[in-house]
Amino acid sequence: MAIKSSVSLYSLQYQYLTGKMDLEGILKYLKSIDVDGIEILPDQMIPGAPVPSEETLAKWDELMKKYPIGLACDDCFLNTNMFKNRELTKRECIALIKKEIKLAHRLGFKVLRLVSMVPAWILEPCLPTAEKYDVCMCIEIHAGLGFGVPKTEEFLAEMVRLDSPYIGIVPDSGLFCKRPPRVMTEYCRKVYGTNEELIALGNEIFASGTDTYTLTQKNGGKMDPRIAAAIKDPAKDMFFATNLDGYENNPLSVMDPYVKYIKHVHFKLYEMTEDGNEYSIDYKEILQYLHDHGYDGYVSTEYEGNRWVLPDHPIPEVEQVEAHQKMIKRLIREIEG
Repeated sequence: MAIKSSVSLYSLQYQYLTGKMDLEGILKYLKSIDVDGIEILPDQMIPGAPVPSEETLAKWDELMKKYPIGLACDDCFLNTNMFKNRELTKRECIALIKKEIKLAHRLGFKVLRLVSMVPAWILEPCLPTAEKYDVCMCIEIHAGLGFGVPKTEEFLAEMVRLDSPYIGIVPDSGLFCKRPPRVMTEYCRKVYGTNEELIALGNEIFASGTDTYTLTQKNGGKMDPRIAAAIKDPAKDMFFATNLDGYENNPLSVMDPYVKYIKHVHFKLYEMTEDGNEYSIDYKEILQYLHDHGYDGYVSTEYEGNRWVLPDHPIPEVEQVEAHQKMIKRLIREIEG
């Protein structure tokens, strides 16, 4: 049994977008920092996905030979709004997921992450394809779209009913924030001028062991009265207040009923600090939980601090990813010995 580190290539999207790194450059960089595996978004970096050309697939094969690395997870999206005048039919959705399963298999991945809110009804008709191609379909359990959300619960219930090794979950550690990301707070403070009373209240709520998303749900989907009262100027404060709901502060025990279905884990990265730890999330606690429950798979850096970089400042993707990977490797050594 061993927990392995990986990096979602989403974490380096700015490098890719600006041409500083192509796919080969990213793989070369990740090999240089001793990453065990990768998580890829084919929509982002595999032209033509989910049905790329043979030329594109041949280039992928060449890269895998040149930079051998573990293939942790393939991410897909069910884009139901591809047309202006209608959503995709159920038949079209099922056909798309089957194409994604086949692509994951062709690329060499055994785990296919389905984005949050993919409907549960795709599972049973897609299951024979997943079995045939040895690919596990896994819903992402994401903060703000996590446990307790009706569509997530429908997926979990169907997963348990079918109870197949080819259906699972990808918990995202944004579910386990001990405090709001500092980079998000600084962005709102400096760009929007968010008032300090609201910022302090947000931090206080998380420090008390809960979060604003949970309080919103308990209030029937309406903003918690304390947060609403602390909003002095909506133009300055509302962006911060609504973004607070994107982070949750759950106990790790919310995963207990579904531990056997965990096939991959997103290790969210908002900000690495000078002491070598992530600012908002206790990763030693999470890794200890996974170890104690016999998890044998990848944990994947997913950098989202990029969206909170101040205007005219460089996006430190490379530095943040490397620091996060060093932390993960260190903590795995401490826990597994």
